[in-house]
Amino acid sequence: MSYENLSGNWNYPNSIRAGAGTIGQLADCCKQLGMGAPLLITDPGLAALPMVEAAVQQCREAGLNCGLFSNIKGNPTGQNVMDGVAAYQAGNHDGVIAFGGGSGLDAAKAVALMVGQDRPLWDFEDVGDNWTRVNEAGVAPIVAVPTTAGTGSEVGRASVITDDANHIKKIIFHPKMLPSLVILDPELTVGLPPKVTAATGMDALSHNLEALCSPFYHPMAEGIAVEGIRLVKEYLPTAVEDGQNIEARMQMIVASAMGATAFQKGLGGMHALAHPLGALYDAHHGMLNAILMPYVLKANRNAIEERIERSARYLGLEDASFDGFLNWVLALREQVGIPHNLRAIGIDDSQADKVGQMATEDPSAGGNPIQFTAEQYADICRQAVRGEL
Repeated sequence: MSYENLSGNWNYPNSIRAGAGTIGQLADCCKQLGMGAPLLITDPGLAALPMVEAAVQQCREAGLNCGLFSNIKGNPTGQNVMDGVAAYQAGNHDGVIAFGGGSGLDAAKAVALMVGQDRPLWDFEDVGDNWTRVNEAGVAPIVAVPTTAGTGSEVGRASVITDDANHIKKIIFHPKMLPSLVILDPELTVGLPPKVTAATGMDALSHNLEALCSPFYHPMAEGIAVEGIRLVKEYLPTAVEDGQNIEARMQMIVASAMGATAFQKGLGGMHALAHPLGALYDAHHGMLNAILMPYVLKANRNAIEERIERSARYLGLEDASFDGFLNWVLALREQVGIPHNLRAIGIDDSQADKVGQMATEDPSAGGNPIQFTAEQYADICRQAVRGEL
């Protein structure tokens, strides 16, 4: 298929403008949602790049009073969110442009939620019916523009925010956090370095894979997950090797959105471990999932073997067994430069017991095919640190 044909306007799970050059529709998208003064929220690294300057300029030339906020960490904190709220209110803004990778998108969505609330951020943690506390009328409209192909936060109704005081990642959730309009423009991702392309691409794989393996019933999500895995198999190596390849970049940004759409069905042990490790060590979320992936797959083997074999057949693997699938994951990781163990990114097993306990308390643990104990999660963590598969 020619990449010129890789474009379209979709309405699942939200309204998506997909294709090369669609960033040119940003100002129109803001106006469609009634914005006159959007606040573009991104991370400091992106804020210094021409693509952000061009986006702000496009909005201003269209008569929009567009502001910029970028005081966000790689793992955004509650303080980052509230600083964004202060900037939103100081500039009399009336909508949010969530621009960037997972950190920028998550922070921006949380800011959009909080600008109209009088409760603390943590009151909206994704526990029980906390989401019903939200003053829905106060949630700002959101246009989301991802610049990485990993988290898929542009099609999600939640944000992962670090509670600095307690060193724990918390999921903030409300249905209105789902961006109303999304721009999927692969041209915004061509500048991603190979290492970031690999880590974020493996994050997209982890979302699709954990959604597939989740025991909950959601056949539509499961179907999306299987195809999302195939897209990663076919296009991630090319995107890492040749960042200018627009077809590979387009297919990966779609695989990312598919993963986040699919994990309505649930996540699992990879994320249950990655969240506490990210909070304790401030490590890259996608890289953590990439390294943890085979260890969690192996631990879940008894509960997932049949569906993994089915996926292996769909992928056309020569060895369409669980071991064949696991070997493909290991080979893919090696091909795109992912380390085999956590020690390679500076994580030891000194806090393994704490990580294990935190993993059982993470919301993602509920979607794992096997309900592991804290001790079992700690063991998986130690194996991943040492590279013992």
